[in-house]
Amino acid sequence: MDWSIQDIARIAGTTSRTLRHYDAIGLLKPSRVGGNGYRYYDRDSLVRLQRILLLRELGLGLDAVGRVLDDRTDAVPALRDHLQWLRAERERLARQIASVESTIHAVEEGEELVAEQMFDGFDHTQYKEEVEQRWGKDAYAASDRWWRSKTPEERAEWQARQARLAADWQAAAASGVSPDSEEAQALARRHADWLADIPGTPGYGTGAPLAAYLTGLGDMYVADERFAANYGGPSGAAFVRDALHAYAAAHLA
Repeated sequence: MDWSIQDIARIAGTTSRTLRHYDAIGLLKPSRVGGNGYRYYDRDSLVRLQRILLLRELGLGLDAVGRVLDDRTDAVPALRDHLQWLRAERERLARQIASVESTIHAVEEGEELVAEQMFDGFDHTQYKEEVEQRWGKDAYAASDRWWRSKTPEERAEWQARQARLAADWQAAAASGVSPDSEEAQALARRHADWLADIPGTPGYGTGAPLAAYLTGLGDMYVADERFAANYGGPSGAAFVRDALHAYAAAHLA
């Protein structure tokens, strides 16, 4: 059984033009082309398209999507990994939805806010293993103690600060300014100051992060699609990386 390009576009919520572009760049070839010139897609093509759309939702560019598909040709294990992530994300989002609904109800009814409920689903420990592997258990332990010592109001303010910084990075990247421009370097300074406030990070207590730490994070933002998504995807993450590298070279040891 196969499906026409029009059927696939409708079912997948995309467009025929997008599917033709995927064909042109070698990302998704049709299984056959009919005598009328129409593209048709079989079962394997649908599986590949599903993987493409899942990776796109993570913020990956088309080049990165192609590399992932080329590296992991066996679809089933890759989809199982993604399914595990989706289930965890569904659970986290469900908890966040419940916490926000509870907050709205409490505010509207003038009831007392329960801090533990307000921040259910906001898990700062999700990267514990990675942090320990990269920078050691002491670094994670210090930052974890720092986070747990904060009041709910302080945690909310810190998260808002992080969100504002990410949004400003995305806006700067979209504006077309150079990573070494005055605007981008002001953001890099804010980024460095933000990191310097976190106990356990290299350079904490000196007023600035170490250059190698700042540039290493910039490289990680590009290499890991989860972090790249915070900055609008791979191109935005690359802008952040280049700006941080320029700032470190000019101002940090």
